[in-house]
Amino acid sequence: MNTSIEHIVGRRIWDSRGRPTVEVEVELASGARGRGVAPAGASRGSNEAIDLRDGGLELGGYGVRSALANVNGPIASALRGMDAMQQAQVDAALIELDGTSNKARMGGNATIATSLAVLHAAAAAAGEPLWRYLAGGAPVRLPLPEIQIFGGGAHAGRRVDIQDFLVMPLGAQSFDEALFMVAEVYHAAGDLMAARGSRMGVADEGGWWPDFGSNEEALEVLAQAIHKAGYRNDEVAISLDIAASEFGRNGRYKLALESREFGTEEWLELLLGWVRRYPIISVEDPVAEDDADGMRAFTQAVGRSVQVIGDDFLVTDAARVATAAALGQCNAVLIKPNQAGTVTETRRTMEVARELGWGAVVSARSGETEDVAIVHLAIGWNTGQLKVGSFSRSERMAKWNEALRIEEQLGSGAHYAGWQALPVRSTP
Repeated sequence: MNTSIEHIVGRRIWDSRGRPTVEVEVELASGARGRGVAPAGASRGSNEAIDLRDGGLELGGYGVRSALANVNGPIASALRGMDAMQQAQVDAALIELDGTSNKARMGGNATIATSLAVLHAAAAAAGEPLWRYLAGGAPVRLPLPEIQIFGGGAHAGRRVDIQDFLVMPLGAQSFDEALFMVAEVYHAAGDLMAARGSRMGVADEGGWWPDFGSNEEALEVLAQAIHKAGYRNDEVAISLDIAASEFGRNGRYKLALESREFGTEEWLELLLGWVRRYPIISVEDPVAEDDADGMRAFTQAVGRSVQVIGDDFLVTDAARVATAAALGQCNAVLIKPNQAGTVTETRRTMEVARELGWGAVVSARSGETEDVAIVHLAIGWNTGQLKVGSFSRSERMAKWNEALRIEEQLGSGAHYAGWQALPVRSTP
């Protein structure tokens, strides 16, 4: 079968916030096709791949004409005739064509959509679903889901400072049961908000719109929702995405909701107090991306009792993961393909995390589409964890539902990762 790349086309489609994004379709000489889509984040690490936008007044500056011109011009020319089954070579060509450290020339949105499209086309040529093609016969697990209940930060008009209040169904015996448990907690939280007379609605990623007087109040209500749904702390635990770079810089952290400001030491005391009082099993970006000492201090303080994830701090970069591990910073990495800009770079980051004994969490972005590629990456690469957003809005549910279908395909061989996917000693 001839698996050389014959045709590449980029097109504008629309994401969950009504903003344009890049979709790329690749056709091979054999007729096999694949599509890749670039998501977009609201809170972004300064070192991640550049999301190339047009600027100006049209579409609020979020236009993607320049990125699409790169796909349909230099990228298509450079990749035409290459073998889609050689993903590393294709991605190396994209990296060389761009020639920058952060995909600023071609645009990370152009390169990741192209890279994913080539991957999908290769799987189609092999006659396999993407997850199975990626696994290459190796064992896989259904991932432990990390699902937002309350949205905050940049995802909810900064109504509260903390970006995500999430749950992780540690006690489930299958992915299907895991989603059932989260559904119970999600709706229990909605009932609690309604009983409080809170304004109802959902944030960018589908979580309940926050209506709290303090950041800790959201934690209190989330803990109540878990118990109202009938679960113990070792069955459903709390995960936080602090996204501290959004309100912290130069060792100072400002909580706008509470009109409070902290130095790093005081800020860590606040977070560690939450860890002691609530069933928190995972904390993402507890400090700002420029606070290396604070990240080391937090990681050392929680030891192996809490997963400490680097997102803006590590930006899906294998070299940054290796450096952080050597310095005692974090014990897990968030895996966002569009932060890296190609599939190969994304996979290498996951592999380095695995070699270090770290956790790896494949993650969506706040601006998403119906694309389900990250589910296949999480399962095919056997990362053990998946973070998609909340338990509402179709661009989120499409991904959770895809994992259910894959669990069914695996049949009696399906294995749910559960809390064992975390780099911690035990459940709360």
